[in-house]
Amino acid sequence: MNSHVPHPTRRRALAAIAALTAVPRFALADEPYPSKPIRLIVGYAPGGSADFTARLFAERMGAELGQQVIVDNRPGAGGNIGSEFVARAPHDGYTLLLAAAAQIVINPSLYKNMTFDVATGLAPITQLQVEHNLMVVNPKIPVKTVAEFIAYAKAHPDTVTFASPGIGSPAHLAGELMNKMAGLTMQHIPYKGSGPALNDLISGQVTMAIDNMPALLPQARAGKLRALAVASDRRAAAAPHIPTVSESGLKGYVVMAWKGLMAPAGTPQPVITKLHDTMIKILAVPEVRERMISLGAEPVGSTPSQFASMIRKETSEWAAVIKSTGATVE
Repeated sequence: MNSHVPHPTRRRALAAIAALTAVPRFALADEPYPSKPIRLIVGYAPGGSADFTARLFAERMGAELGQQVIVDNRPGAGGNIGSEFVARAPHDGYTLLLAAAAQIVINPSLYKNMTFDVATGLAPITQLQVEHNLMVVNPKIPVKTVAEFIAYAKAHPDTVTFASPGIGSPAHLAGELMNKMAGLTMQHIPYKGSGPALNDLISGQVTMAIDNMPALLPQARAGKLRALAVASDRRAAAAPHIPTVSESGLKGYVVMAWKGLMAPAGTPQPVITKLHDTMIKILAVPEVRERMISLGAEPVGSTPSQFASMIRKETSEWAAVIKSTGATVE
């Protein structure tokens, strides 16, 4: 008898073992989501508004979903590196994007050679918040109002600088828009995230910034920066004593930002729904809302379709701003 031919009893045993080992594969497909840790990608360096928002939500997401949510910073190219990483990730709900406005509604008009399509590569889950932008200067600059700053910038042409977390960010375009509306020639100094920009602003390496209030307001309260105005259409509940840029003399000047949660396009609808419902639940927690508002962010919590509609609208609006300011990515 050929020794390589299994005995009938052995064949039955092998078949039974094969059947048993196959069970986990089939069971795995039916496991409830999530069944393993989730990565939350941030397209900016630690220390900025996007990073702060991601960390504010990650721990609570993990508690609600029963799995660890790991914040993964992947800065570069104005947030495009993080966005593309998520757009090309498996659409299984285990790689998500803490999306900032610049990545989603500004970059498609600013970057002419993007290697992925934001509109078709990412699926909206919910808009988490809108954010007031705060105009701040280094305290060594002898100005206390927007009018005084404009006069100072005109008296020091080409030497006044403004910082941003990257080319094409709302902070970049906010500075360029102020240049255009106030007739200034401030020089743009881009950084790889709000954290590095903030450090140089505090140390006096740059003059001014107009960036997300959650990153800047604590530093202004501590006296490390001087707040001049909010670049919004209304005063912020977190600091109602600070006037808007528009009411300070530069009429019609408004630049606001937002954060949201997105997934790779093609992510199953039940997963999108579960993530959406989880975030809505977290946004309803009083201490979360109070924390957001205290730092200059206002909770939103939109549906995926509402978020998608807002993205389409703002993409068109920012395209017009980019065209009018002549902002480019060199």
